Amino acid sequence: MKNQKNRFSSGLIDRRKFVSTALATGAALPVLSMAGSAMAATPKKGGTLRIGKAHGSTTDSLDPGTYENGFSTATGFLYGNCLTEISNAGDLVPELAESYTSDDATTWVFNLRSGVTHHNGQALTSADVIATYNYHRGEDSKSAAKGLLTPIVDIRADGDNKVVFVLDGANADFPYLVSDYHLLILPSKDGQIDPTAGIGTGPYVIDKYEPGVRVNATRNPNYWKEGRAHFDAIEMISIIDVTARQNALMNGDVDAIDRVDPKTVNLLGRNPNISILETTGTLHYTMPMRLNVSPFENYDLRMALKLSVKRQELVDKILLGHGALGNDHPISSATSFYANDLPQREFDADKAAHHYKKSGHSGAIQLSTSDAAFAGAVDAAELIAASAGEAGINVEVVREPKDGYWSNVWNKKGWCTCYWGGRPTSDWMYSAAYVNTTEWNDTAWVGTDASKRFNELVIAARAELDQAKRAEMYRETQLLVNDDGGSIIPMFANYIMGVSKKLSHDDAVAANWEMDGEKAPERWWFS
Repeated sequence: MKNQKNRFSSGLIDRRKFVSTALATGAALPVLSMAGSAMAATPKKGGTLRIGKAHGSTTDSLDPGTYENGFSTATGFLYGNCLTEISNAGDLVPELAESYTSDDATTWVFNLRSGVTHHNGQALTSADVIATYNYHRGEDSKSAAKGLLTPIVDIRADGDNKVVFVLDGANADFPYLVSDYHLLILPSKDGQIDPTAGIGTGPYVIDKYEPGVRVNATRNPNYWKEGRAHFDAIEMISIIDVTARQNALMNGDVDAIDRVDPKTVNLLGRNPNISILETTGTLHYTMPMRLNVSPFENYDLRMALKLSVKRQELVDKILLGHGALGNDHPISSATSFYANDLPQREFDADKAAHHYKKSGHSGAIQLSTSDAAFAGAVDAAELIAASAGEAGINVEVVREPKDGYWSNVWNKKGWCTCYWGGRPTSDWMYSAAYVNTTEWNDTAWVGTDASKRFNELVIAARAELDQAKRAEMYRETQLLVNDDGGSIIPMFANYIMGVSKKLSHDDAVAANWEMDGEKAPERWWFS
């Protein structure tokens, strides 16, 4: 009977055939109910999906190199594809690349899919891949992906449908890196791309884009993926205020929202028209201290602040149990080479006071925050200020405007609240935010002996094929970040989303980003 249900869901038999077969087998469950269940799981075309996002800034751009929040990531996946992607089951799979191979993890060959076209009708070729990557890795590039691509020493075409990447050393994780959301393949002309055109090979065509406000798109009639892009149109709206976002869902103004507040998740879940979708992955909330902004260059001051945080209190009061303790490094238990034997840092007022006195600092230390960082970020900052006060440390919480937070505060001010979606591999997480070559090293952790050792280990582990040796290297990197690094990472948070019961999706929902890896418009459908 299960096989017949799958055939019905796939459209191989009609409803009448399914019901007659079920009756013939003597199914105990009412067959009409079974048919309804199967039909609900069957993707169908149509409708406009409206999503309320907790992100968005008037400083946003369609340029993938500038993407720095979930609204931009989701916008990029509306109109573009990468060479590879993380599937809804969490696996790395080919996307615009049909396949990829390497004999030594240094030279990688990507074979492109044939018959794929951009929204402007231009056929996808190896020239597009090369021009896209050269845009991000160029000498004057300000792309956030530039650091990820520094290992590439050469890119060349082998015909129209094959691209060869040569790296400066072995990297077994390179196929993961090319799935990064900044690396959408865009159409090229004379070796150049237009990064702000919003034209790609993706499931939807951008009709209207208002930075920090909304994006409207319609289905790409020539989309190359079978069984995807079911909606006629997409409307994505920036609703940063969590109460307004949840009200929009309850009032039926949107069909799905991200970043449901853990404090009100149970109340929202009582609504008969709404389902709560929760996934656990690599999302973590951080408080990065920039070493190039005084007084955070001081090791003892950083350690004093790390020891003054009550992590369990933050998990209990901010996440309400929807998460787990962090240990001041970004590698989660869901990530490769997580070191589960490291001692958990605990609140210790006496040790914090000792390091603070040793630092020689006096006066207030400003912690910039906004709920644009994450739901409850302001409350989290206040809790940190309170616990630091128990150690004699004066933390002054500065509430920043929500709009422009990611452009004006994060990666600029000395200490702030932040979130990271995480990455599926340790090397990718480090390459995105911790190595000394990335634009997104939001702690400016460079120059110390520990950071130098860290960068050496990342390079060595990337090329190491012995998995046991690689695990030891990554264990040491986690120790180094935990001890000397500039990030306070007190908690890993679950993704909590509110979804109209009119929506359906596959059983597996990706946890690498919110909203099914920010690909709900491509993967979901109306029941």
